[in-house]
Amino acid sequence: MSAQDAPDGQSPHVYSREYAVPLDSQDSLKHTRDEFLIPSKAQLKVKSLPEAVRDASSDTSASIYLCGNSLGLQPRLVSTRMQQYFTTWATQGVFGHFKPLAESPLPTWLDADTKASECIAPIVGALPSEVAVMETLTANLHLLLSAFYKPDINGRHKIIIESQAFPSDHFAAESQILHHDLSPETSLVTIEPPSQPQPPLSTSHIVSIIKQHGPETAILLLPGIQFYTGQFLDIPTITNAAHDAGIFVIWDLAHAVGNVPLQLHDWNVDAAVWCSYKYLNSGPGAAGGLFVHENNGQVTTRGSGKKVFTNRLSGWWGSDKSSRFAMDNKFVPIPGAAGFQLSNPSILDITSLTASLEVFALAGGIGPLREKSLRLTSHLEKLLVKMPAYVNEQFEIITPREPDARGAQLSLKLKPGLLDKVMEGLEERGVVVDERRPDVIRVAPAPLYNTFTDCWDFVEAFGEALKDAVKQ
Repeated sequence: MSAQDAPDGQSPHVYSREYAVPLDSQDSLKHTRDEFLIPSKAQLKVKSLPEAVRDASSDTSASIYLCGNSLGLQPRLVSTRMQQYFTTWATQGVFGHFKPLAESPLPTWLDADTKASECIAPIVGALPSEVAVMETLTANLHLLLSAFYKPDINGRHKIIIESQAFPSDHFAAESQILHHDLSPETSLVTIEPPSQPQPPLSTSHIVSIIKQHGPETAILLLPGIQFYTGQFLDIPTITNAAHDAGIFVIWDLAHAVGNVPLQLHDWNVDAAVWCSYKYLNSGPGAAGGLFVHENNGQVTTRGSGKKVFTNRLSGWWGSDKSSRFAMDNKFVPIPGAAGFQLSNPSILDITSLTASLEVFALAGGIGPLREKSLRLTSHLEKLLVKMPAYVNEQFEIITPREPDARGAQLSLKLKPGLLDKVMEGLEERGVVVDERRPDVIRVAPAPLYNTFTDCWDFVEAFGEALKDAVKQ
């Protein structure tokens, strides 16, 4: 595929780089790209940890980074906020927990989790009291399952997941079943696609499985966006169907948070978990998040004055802040998601995450980002389906074609045997995407920092890499 120059006096052809350039210049969110550190093509090739690439002949042009669905880029603001944190620690020591500093944008460490909840709540469509930045995705999933999975072998004991669930979700569900001395063979239901190879799962098919197993099911655990196909599931419809069947619903939003609009409170979602290092750009392995609808996180008081709460696991950071340091061994559970916290949070993680969320605020929130994402992904798709390799069936797009049924990711399934060579070719050309074996390349133009020109440059490089792979 090559660029087609337009005749004099006419607009550039849509299938050309010249068409993408003005789209970027007219983009109302183009300023957010400058808020991120994008590795250069030369930097991606170095094999040590230099301060900079010193070779003047090196390619200093930015790489084509389309991997925000796996690891988001570093916001420039992170290093600034981190240095402010390090300065606080260096100059205040333990006083950093309680002592607010004039002209510091950082909260005290005691209040850092509250600040993070206030920042993340609009991204997931929740009340600040319904979210907590804590632990990691799978740890949070286990905490939720420990609180809300109460199987009755003669009644509700099943957990429904999808057959291609992300491995950690499958492991968590299976191990919780085993923890209750039940068998995955009878208590774990996997939603199989009605045909093979795996297409996106239709809402109607998911609902049919819910109805089939409803009376025996305790938990429905599904992804907001399926990691392999990139499908954006119909969260409100599926949640309503599960509730009609008396099932508690947990959503894994690892690939959805910061990517697509979410309204967890209004959709009456029971609970959810997510990581923060993909579209939220908080850094590898950084703290995840947890949502518990206000209906499921209430704390009541008995006549004796004893606080009664959902059978969550308890830790001192989930106890009321006013008495937390009394050290009297009296647990006073915090209502809402904050009451699920165990240990004091990593301030490093929270500082990094809230710095990234400042950039989200600079973009105007998830609404404008989703609007740009729809246009970016549509443009990428339009370029891909025009490629001779697509027409010749050297690859197919397995992500749903309907814009509302996907996020920023397009999953490209190659013909068998091409993946390794194509990935090598893309890496040589300074393109960063990720793979899911045996044959899928996942391409994710993140609207905070990716451009229409990135999409064009990827398709050019992808075409060249495919051509070289087919020749070998």
